[in-house]
Amino acid sequence: MTTTGRNVFLEFDDVKKSYDQKSLVVKGFDIAVEQGEFITLLGPSGSGKTTVLMMLAGFESVTSGTISLRGQSINKTAPYRRNIGMVFQNYALFPHMTVAENLGYPLSVRGMGKADRRQRIAEYLRLVELDDFGNRYPAQLSGGQRQRVALARAMIFEPTLILMDEPLGALDKKLREQMQYEITRLHEKLGFTVIYVTHDQAEALSMSDRIAVFNDGVVQQCAPPAELYERPANAFVAEFIGENNFIEGTVDRIEGGRAFASIPGEGTIVAEAAAGVSQGDRCIISIRPEKLFIHPTNHPYDNEIAVKFVARIYVGDFIRYYFMLADGSEIVVKVLNDPSAPKFGEGDTGRLQWLTSDCIAFPHTGEMPDVTG
Repeated sequence: MTTTGRNVFLEFDDVKKSYDQKSLVVKGFDIAVEQGEFITLLGPSGSGKTTVLMMLAGFESVTSGTISLRGQSINKTAPYRRNIGMVFQNYALFPHMTVAENLGYPLSVRGMGKADRRQRIAEYLRLVELDDFGNRYPAQLSGGQRQRVALARAMIFEPTLILMDEPLGALDKKLREQMQYEITRLHEKLGFTVIYVTHDQAEALSMSDRIAVFNDGVVQQCAPPAELYERPANAFVAEFIGENNFIEGTVDRIEGGRAFASIPGEGTIVAEAAAGVSQGDRCIISIRPEKLFIHPTNHPYDNEIAVKFVARIYVGDFIRYYFMLADGSEIVVKVLNDPSAPKFGEGDTGRLQWLTSDCIAFPHTGEMPDVTG
């Protein structure tokens, strides 16, 4: 059970889902959510995250386990009685209704009077900065404007919580980043609870209080963004969250929570030991590209390896360097694009350095991490 130990608002207790009564697409999901939290379900396609959202909305039944809101099971509660707002990737706005009519619809079906509806609609148009757009139709709006209308419609009846299923997937990069800010701003202002589904790890890192990383129906880790990035629980999370390098080796010994690993042709690397790593085991050492430094450097370091330069890719704000290790595997280094960025020619050799605290030794499962899903 994942819990914060404070005010539990929403809880999944060993929730499983099977469509054929044979195989599970969700394999025992546990989480306790506080009121006002922003929780993201993150993972590759087919990992089970959207199925969890659909069970919470009531559009899919729970095979076993319990979903509770404020301590009461909602397993058998009809979707329209759950008081949940939803925002979809395709906006799901009524094309024949104006913006104001779209916002007013969930209020009218709940019996709110006309005067109160007008006041609430004006309030939420101001909130999403569309004050002058009430008489327009969805087809007359940009993608970002339509998504803001969809967000306002999900919030306007003051639901118990809001579910968002890939809401920004249809937007271009610039507009997606703008809408990430808008959703975060509204969440901080209004304090509503959000369960957000995405396969975009950068989106999840920038918006969430906690992230549950799914793979093959199982949550690999549920933690705040910084913890997921800096201290992933396993090699899958390390690879899926951000960019990573993996170096294969064999654990010579474990001392003080650190693994001393022999690397073919490179000597010994010292890394933080993940759970399950033992002396004599094969291991995968994970190290982020921005944690590596190209010798010579003024940064402190514990580990150093020899490499051969392969390529240099200009990305704008940083430069990505590709090197080759003695066994032929590739390693990537990210360096800020400034005058100190090193120059290499074809076939040049160099050395990379980094701290023990910036790398983790995971058990080797027989194949390198694959997050293509």
